[in-house]
Amino acid sequence: MSGVHYESYTDARAHLKDLLDAAERGRVATVRRDARTTAFVDQERLRRFLKAVCPSNAQAVAEDGGWSIFIPGLPVAADAATFDEAVQETITALREYAEDWQDRLLDAPNHAGNWGLVQLVSLSDDEQLRDWLVGSR
Repeated sequence: MSGVHYESYTDARAHLKDLLDAAERGRVATVRRDARTTAFVDQERLRRFLKAVCPSNAQAVAEDGGWSIFIPGLPVAADAATFDEAVQETITALREYAEDWQDRLLDAPNHAGNWGLVQLVSLSDDEQLRDWLVGSR
């Protein structure tokens, strides 16, 4: 089976199983609607790809008996008494940013380029985000 492409939503709906099967296998799976083509991709495959191409660049600093973590270029930062607590607070801040981005920031010129980050955050559980931020335990 090669990739699948459907020229309409109606055609794709009639072949939804084939569309999902192709996406799950990593094959090209697309649907055209009006002048746009949308690609379907398996969630975990997309999450792993985004993790590889969107490094966190998180910076952790020990200060005043606690820890601060920030991500340069993003309005995401956290402070806590321990490193692990600061990581968890950063994960919470990333989730809040992803929600704000989807609600109101996606068209803001200084945030529009964070699409990949928002997808990565939204597709990851807390342990996966921790690994992305600071590496495996």
